[in-house]
Amino acid sequence: MSRYPVLNFLSNRYVLVIIFVIVWMFFLDNYSYFEHKVLDQEIDELEDNKEYYIQEIKKDSTSIKQLKNADQTEKYAREKYYMKRDNEDIYIIEFEEENTEVEDTTAL
Repeated sequence: MSRYPVLNFLSNRYVLVIIFVIVWMFFLDNYSYFEHKVLDQEIDELEDNKEYYIQEIKKDSTSIKQLKNADQTEKYAREKYYMKRDNEDIYIIEFEEENTEVEDTTAL
């Protein structure tokens, strides 16, 4: 054994147990280092989603406040749903540039 001091060191049972525990923690355990990396990435994505939805909630709440006004409700209905009064006609004009953009997005 004196010819191979590394083998002498590795044959120590404490060293073997420590190596086993390290290998177990990094590769085999359910909460391994690599699993933590994946979970941390998922947490970051979820936090980004949370921020996005908070911003969307703020936008929607301001829209709801505006829609409580009767004039704003009428404006919204006219723009989004093409609603009209009884005594008027609505003509929808679409340009070719807008049509090609819509077709391009649906092709994806």
